[in-house]
Amino acid sequence: MNNYELMVIFTPVLSDDEFKAAQRKFTALVTDNGGTIVGENPWGLKSLAYPIQKKTTGLYWVMEYSASSDFNEKLKIQLLRDESVLRHLLTKLDKYAVEYNNKKRSGVPTGTEKVQEA
Repeated sequence: MNNYELMVIFTPVLSDDEFKAAQRKFTALVTDNGGTIVGENPWGLKSLAYPIQKKTTGLYWVMEYSASSDFNEKLKIQLLRDESVLRHLLTKLDKYAVEYNNKKRSGVPTGTEKVQEA
């Protein structure tokens, strides 16, 4: 089992319920194929760096999961088939990224925060 991070940009015309349903669809796909969800983070509506399909905003969603490496092809096929997905990025996490994400989720200082002066 390897650790991965998936970032998906959904079309901005989705309602909140459709956005949540799309998230559930991909989390169910991971769990149904023997993977485990480590964490999810819906970022919401953000501006895009450049227009995609004549849209300047998108609904961002980040999911961290662990699964076997052969599962990723199935996931990519489903992402490409889904018309509500504008872009996706799948990244394999090394042990340092997993440790950093765990600290970030638990609220432990990661050492990258800016120090505020009094």
